[in-house]
Amino acid sequence: MQVATGTVVNGKIEVEGVALPEGALVAIVTRGADEPFTLSSADEEELLAAISEIERGEFITVEELLESLPK
Repeated sequence: MQVATGTVVNGKIEVEGVALPEGALVAIVTRGADEPFTLSSADEEELLAAISEIERGEFITVEELLESLPK
């Protein structure tokens, strides 16, 4: 797992300094042009830990989430 930033150029995301294999599955978080996006070391660690949980199958489905909400 790696965290990288990129820029959209001609409708495609360009990531500098990170080699991604062809066909790699990526997650994208976007922000407005005037909104800064930074993560502290602690936030980055928390995000990576959450991603690892999902990869291990430690999550609930959207159906399970909706079912758990008060009616």
